[in-house]
Amino acid sequence: MSADQNNIGSLMDFKINVKLRLSALWVTVMLCYVYGDIFSLFVPERLKNLMNGNMGSGTTTPAKLLFSAVLLAIPALMVFLSLVLKPKLNKWLNIILGFVYTLVMVLVVYISIDPWWIFYIFLGIVEIVITLAIIWQAWKWPRA
Repeated sequence: MSADQNNIGSLMDFKINVKLRLSALWVTVMLCYVYGDIFSLFVPERLKNLMNGNMGSGTTTPAKLLFSAVLLAIPALMVFLSLVLKPKLNKWLNIILGFVYTLVMVLVVYISIDPWWIFYIFLGIVEIVITLAIIWQAWKWPRA
């Protein structure tokens, strides 16, 4: 039996470029961020606190909202930048930002320990795994 006959009926698999993998990982982590924020609206008193100007880290201020916007804009930009940047800059930007966002999520998980926030802890752990995968994929960037 030839090698071709052994593969009859097998599904074809394609090697996915590291840029596409990194971009997809950034999309995935962002979806988890969004789900966590949406689910948090169902925690008792959460909406009331938000409407009263308390965003969880104290009183809501324009500076805190700007910081939050920047913090969430960076992963959104990485979806695109992972596809278009030159490999060397791309690799190091993904490693550095993957590390930063891993640390952010470790802190978020640590301060979220409460029965009502167990979903947030779960998503935080998933997000940590994803950002570690970003670091790993960038670190193992194939050489020419």
